[in-house]
This record gives sequence, C-alpha cells and structure tokens, in this order.
Amino acid sequence: MNNQSFFSATARQRATGLVDAGTFREFAGPRDRLTSPHLPILGEAVAFDDGVVTGVGRIGRHPVFVISQEGRFIGGAVGEIGGAKMVGIFQLALAEYEDWKNYGEKEVCRPAVLLSFETGGVRLHEANAGLLAHAEVMDQIQRCRGKIPVLAIIGSKVGCFGGMGFVAAATDAVIMSPEGRLGLTGPEVIEQEIGKEEFDASDKSLISRTTGGKHKYLMGDCNVLVPDSMKAFREAVSEILKKPYDEIARYRRIGSEAFVEEQLELAEWLADIAPSDSMDVWKAFGNRKAEELPDMEVEEFLNQAVPRRRAKQ
Repeated sequence: MNNQSFFSATARQRATGLVDAGTFREFAGPRDRLTSPHLPILGEAVAFDDGVVTGVGRIGRHPVFVISQEGRFIGGAVGEIGGAKMVGIFQLALAEYEDWKNYGEKEVCRPAVLLSFETGGVRLHEANAGLLAHAEVMDQIQRCRGKIPVLAIIGSKVGCFGGMGFVAAATDAVIMSPEGRLGLTGPEVIEQEIGKEEFDASDKSLISRTTGGKHKYLMGDCNVLVPDSMKAFREAVSEILKKPYDEIARYRRIGSEAFVEEQLELAEWLADIAPSDSMDVWKAFGNRKAEELPDMEVEEFLNQAVPRRRAKQ
C-alpha cells in the first residue's frame, strides 16, 4: 500500500489508504444499495455506492471522516445520493466534535474531514440535485470553521473540476501531487466552447502547466505538494493534523476580506504582465529556469521553485 500510486487507486483504496491501516469503516457502502433514483429513468446504469465512498478511520488518535470520489463512475460527477453521503459525513464529524469538546478538548484527538476529489463536477443527469449537493457541502464546510480541519486531497485521474473546484478551494488546506488537476472548467470544455487555438485539450503538458499540482503550488492554490504515492499523501495529512487547529487554519486561501483583496491585486498584476503561458507567470515570480520545473522530481522542485509570495493574513 505504501508504494501504491495514488493516481491509479480506486476511491475505496484511497479511503482506506489515507488513514491508519485497519481502522477504516465504511458507511452507506455497496451492501446498502443506495442508488440514484434519476439514472434508471434515463436508461443509465447505477452504482451501489453512487460513486462515493464514505466512512471513518483514525490517524493517530484523530477520528478522521473520509469522503472519496470514484472517477470511474460517470467521471466522479456529483448527484443526489453521493451528495447526501458527503453531507452526512460532515454531520457525523461535527457530532464527533461536540463529543470531543465534552472530554477535555485534547488537540491530538480533534476530529478531521478528508475529501479525496476525483470529479468533473455536477452530474448533468441530475443537475439540480447535484448543484444543491455542492451548496450543501459548502455549507457544511462553513459549519466546520473554527471547529475541525477539512483537508482536500487531489491526485487522481479525473482531477477536481466544476463546482467541486469551488468546494476544494473552500477547505482549510489543499494537498496535491504533480499529477493532480484542479480548476473550474475542464480542458475539454474550454476547447469545445472557445476553440483548440485557445486551449488544446490534447496537450497534456499545457494541461499540467495550467491545472496541475506544480502550477497550483506556485500560484498558492495548493498548500502541500507530494509525490504520487499513497504513503506520501497519508504522511502529508498526518503532518498537518499534528499542528494546532489555529495553525492549520492559516493554510486557507479564501474566506476573508484580505484574501479577496489579495486575489484582486493578483488579477490586476496578471493583466499587466499579459502572460501567454503559465511559464511567463512562473518567471515573473522569480523562477529563472521556469522551463525546467515541469520535469523536476517533487523534492528538487520544492527546493528550487519560487512560489507566489502571499500576504500575511
């Protein structure tokens, strides 16, 4: 399991692999046969877990509530049942927090939520329910503020796009691998709507330079960059959870007036430099050999890369 590629792992393998061995207990799994009520009407096949694995495990003494999306089922798109399962996990985590408060508030036992994203966003077959699920998950993340850390894990094949990109941005910390992808509109949709001249969705290097983990790390949208292995992601989560909650909260990228002002200043700066490629932005940050960054191993990259300087919040 330690050397297993996170990129190629299934949702269930990621859910069990991110927590301590033997501690994961799945909720609303395939045996419960909770399936979409909408897909059969449209003549579509269902999955007995609706493409979302949910449950609880432990990392050290922390109860860790896990949501793991399966890209092999309708691209990990969010529908009514999957959305309800996600919301339910947050509710369980918040209930655990209330119990935690009543037993001495030991930091090493504080609950946490992990979201392993692999999704293109809303399931178009049940768009209204999917959109509502996005809003409800965002609401649950806000309910967790000041109480329990919520961590985003992005390193799977489909990446994290659509409305779920907003959800990932709302978490306390984002952990990615170079293979991870994060954005709002997916490459294929951009090409379809604007044209191949604007964005070639078959250009894997271009996709990596605009949505990949290294670019997101340089831009400050990713807090921790790790190699593509289950062990690396689990260790990164464990290291974050060792920190006091107030320190974890400093990883956030949105959620305050100061953050909004910072983003507006960044947008104005980008308009002024008018980059034709993300490498132009990297060079403007101070990366003199920006063209070498995509081919570097993670350790070398982290030693040499110059990320965007963030204002102190």
